[in-house]
Amino acid sequence: MQPDNFGYQQATVSRSGASIDAGLKAHMQRVYNRMTLGVFITGVTAWLVSQSPALMQFFLGGPQMFIVMFAPVAVVAFGFNPARMSNGQLLTSFSLLSVLYGISFSVIFMVFTKESIAQAFFMTTALFAGLSIFGYTTKKDLGPMGTFLVMSIMSLFIISVGTAIAGAMGVNISMMQTIISGVSLLLFSGLTAYETQQTKEMYHPSYGEDANSRMAWSAALNLYISFIALFQSILRLVGNRN
Repeated sequence: MQPDNFGYQQATVSRSGASIDAGLKAHMQRVYNRMTLGVFITGVTAWLVSQSPALMQFFLGGPQMFIVMFAPVAVVAFGFNPARMSNGQLLTSFSLLSVLYGISFSVIFMVFTKESIAQAFFMTTALFAGLSIFGYTTKKDLGPMGTFLVMSIMSLFIISVGTAIAGAMGVNISMMQTIISGVSLLLFSGLTAYETQQTKEMYHPSYGEDANSRMAWSAALNLYISFIALFQSILRLVGNRN
C-alpha cells in the first residue's frame, strides 16, 4: 500500500488487539461526526441564503457566481493542509468550505421542490451508509480502483465546467447534465467505498492523537465531498422542478 499524505507506511503496522478495535471505532465516529457537521452547515447555509433575495443576488446574481462555484476548489487546494495546519485551523477551513458549498447549493431551493430535496437527501443518506458499510467490511482491496476513480472524476469535473459555461451561453445542456449526473453517481459511489476503506486502513493508535485527528479531518473532507456529489447527482436525476 502506498504511504498516505502523513508519511506513514500502513502495511508495516500490526492491526490486532482490542485497543485497536476500540480506537478505530472512536476514530471512525470522529470522522463521521465531522463530515456530518459539514453537511449540516451546508444545508443550513443553503436554506438561509435561499430565503434572502438580496443574498441570492449578491452571491449568484452575476459573474460572481463563478467565483462562488470555484471557491471550494481553491479552499481544498490551498487552504486545507492536515499535515501542517492545527486542528483549529482545519475546523475553520472545513467550516468555510461547507459554507461556500451551501451558498452554491442555495439555488436548489429555487429550482427543485422541497419534497424532491428531502427525498434526494434521504436517498443519498441511505446510499452513502450502504457504501460506507461495504467499504468498511469488505475484505477486497479497493486500492487499485482508487486512482482510476480520482482521474475519472477530474475528467468529469472538466467536462462539467465546460457544460456549465455552454449553458451560461444559452446552449441546451439538459441531456448532457443528465449524463454527467449518472456518471458522477457511479464514480462517487465507488469513491465512497474506497475512501471508507482507506480511512479504516490509515488509522493506528501508535500514530498518536494529534496525527490521527489530522487524518480524521482529511477523511471527513473526502467523505463530505463524496456525500455532496452523490446528493447533487441524485437530485438532478430524480428531483421534480418547481
